[in-house]
Amino acid sequence: MASIVSDDAEIYYETLGSGPPVVLLHPFPANHNLWKPAAQFLLSRYKLILPDLRGHGASGIGQGPATMRKHAADLARVLDDAGAGKAVFVGNSIGGYVIFECLRQFRERTSALVLCNTKAPPDSAEARATRLALAAEVLEKGTEAFFVSQTLRLIGETTRAARPDLVAGALDMMRQMSPEDIAQVQRGMAERPDSMPTLKTIQVPALIITGSEDLMTGVPEAEAMKQHIAGSSLKVLPKAGHYSPWEQPEEVGRLLRQFLDSLN
Repeated sequence: MASIVSDDAEIYYETLGSGPPVVLLHPFPANHNLWKPAAQFLLSRYKLILPDLRGHGASGIGQGPATMRKHAADLARVLDDAGAGKAVFVGNSIGGYVIFECLRQFRERTSALVLCNTKAPPDSAEARATRLALAAEVLEKGTEAFFVSQTLRLIGETTRAARPDLVAGALDMMRQMSPEDIAQVQRGMAERPDSMPTLKTIQVPALIITGSEDLMTGVPEAEAMKQHIAGSSLKVLPKAGHYSPWEQPEEVGRLLRQFLDSLN
């Protein structure tokens, strides 16, 4: 893996394949390895850039909440280091939140985008309070109970029943985050702005993917994004939850390859 220094944090990323650049942004609280299985379907034609977002995986958290502005600034420096002036951005969950901020900060570097199991509105007052409470709780009690509870919310019921190996793999990724990492990433997500107005400004090709078993950002959120992004398309994956690229890498990989090839 390569690394860059972005303000107060060291950010790690991996590159795979060669060709037009595609950035794959993972969900919370995983890391870039979540995209590896689906990435196999893209390697023969595309250069894949897989960062560990600030506070995830090998990347540092820095000081204070990991806001979307910080994540976007980190990503701009990763793109510079990887020699990618412009790229297709693919984001799962928090990865989607980061894409929205990138559109606000450096829209000209986005050639197309894929929004996977994510949503545009900010946290409600209740959701924000829950995030902040969880941030305080992991600092006091540790992360393990939090991670186990997250698998029940993030991984679809079908996957949990049929693929315990994928649940275990997700937990392995989560366990690379410290209590401080979890707390500051949660606080950063709680501060994220409303991206609904941003949707109507998107003028590049856009694909939206969600899972039929996604309890966090399911079909209604995906349909709302499709309604507001002109010319976008929507794919709903049956028997997939919030971590659909991890749960169904073959199907997600096929959809991404089809979408990317249509751009070229």
